[in-house]
Amino acid sequence: MRIFVRDKKFYTTLVAFALPIALQQLITVGVNMADNIMLGQLGEAPMSGATLANNFITIFQIMCMGLGMGASVLVSRFFGMKDTLSMKKSVNIMFRILLAVATCFSIATGFAPEPIMKMFTSEAEVIRQGTGYLLISIPCYYLNGFALTSSLMLRCVGKATIPLLSSCMSFFINIFFNWVFIFGKLGAPEMGVNGAALGTLLARVVEFSVVMGFMLFKDEKIGLRISDLTLPVRDLLPEYIKISIPVLISDTLLGLGNSAVAVVMGHIGASFVAANSITTVVMSLATVVIQGICQASCSITGITLGRGEIEKAKQQGYTFAALGFLIGGFGCLLILALSNLIVGLYKIEPETAELARDLMHAVALVIWFQAANSILTKGTLRGGGDTKFLMVADIIFLWVCSIPLGALAGLVFKWPGFYVYLMLRIDQFLKCIVCIFRLRSGKWIKKINHK
Repeated sequence: MRIFVRDKKFYTTLVAFALPIALQQLITVGVNMADNIMLGQLGEAPMSGATLANNFITIFQIMCMGLGMGASVLVSRFFGMKDTLSMKKSVNIMFRILLAVATCFSIATGFAPEPIMKMFTSEAEVIRQGTGYLLISIPCYYLNGFALTSSLMLRCVGKATIPLLSSCMSFFINIFFNWVFIFGKLGAPEMGVNGAALGTLLARVVEFSVVMGFMLFKDEKIGLRISDLTLPVRDLLPEYIKISIPVLISDTLLGLGNSAVAVVMGHIGASFVAANSITTVVMSLATVVIQGICQASCSITGITLGRGEIEKAKQQGYTFAALGFLIGGFGCLLILALSNLIVGLYKIEPETAELARDLMHAVALVIWFQAANSILTKGTLRGGGDTKFLMVADIIFLWVCSIPLGALAGLVFKWPGFYVYLMLRIDQFLKCIVCIFRLRSGKWIKKINHK
């Protein structure tokens, strides 16, 4: 097989899918940065309280991504088959599970906000600040959950501009109302960290209204309407569970694994944490395009297989992997070229700055393999329905390799930061190699049964 598909339509379709997703990811990074900058002006306790509260909310969002990405495998495949009824049923199952999950998180937050905060910190003032943030954020479980999962559904049928539009509106609304309520502008009360929660809540209302309004009243590709929300779905439930639940488990364990990696870093020392915070921002910006191609490749693969074009899907898989290595290589060179400039923007101790440069060099190497790995695991192979294999690979390489080896390298052997970071991210290299062999085997293409 050729490495690259020789069809201009394929690349125009890829750009049409990936560009809005990448822009939306960039907006999300921008919102997070803006929130940190505004709350940082209030002091460490409010900023830490909001950050730690968001750690709990992030667990919910990761579960939403797992539910949504699992459902998108089915929806894109049924879209290729032109099976509208099965698409509607897939979305309905996702909505019903999401409703249960959001309710569980809401009840836990409403009845035990302080114990939740105590899982992350023992500082009383930080707990107090985070508790208020959590309580105001309770409606966001429903608003953000439905908007996030519906956005994934729209993206996988080529309607990525609507989620992008909602994110743009949410971005400006969030920043404006944060400014108003955090600092008490335009006659509003000065609410501090609670103002940040209220600003986010108002932004979520707009985001939910735009996405769900389009989904239920305007979209013609899935064609879901309010009257369809009561459709019987029992016949498709076993297939949904087989495909989607491994994605949910995989994404949730990855999120928890990343938290465990953060714990290891925290025990290595404060300078390592500070240096890593710089690389985290760089990594987020560098992977924006990768995230776009990940979701685009999942949708395109599912649609192609839904049309019964198996050989074409295999060819596209090789192209996606090659694009991953090319984009990763470009990101590697860009980070190496800009590492000194980026580190120089921060006012940190010379020792921390030197460690940050070492970590930046490690990040540059990791991102080269992470780009191809992410596009294969979160895109092509997932789009082929190979979710059980990917779940096992995620669990083994993160929990059996990265976390133990990183802990040994940093806490026991006291290796230099460059090698510690590589050990903490060794799963990216290992999964990349394994997934290339999986792609070549063709075993990643799974038949989806439906009635």
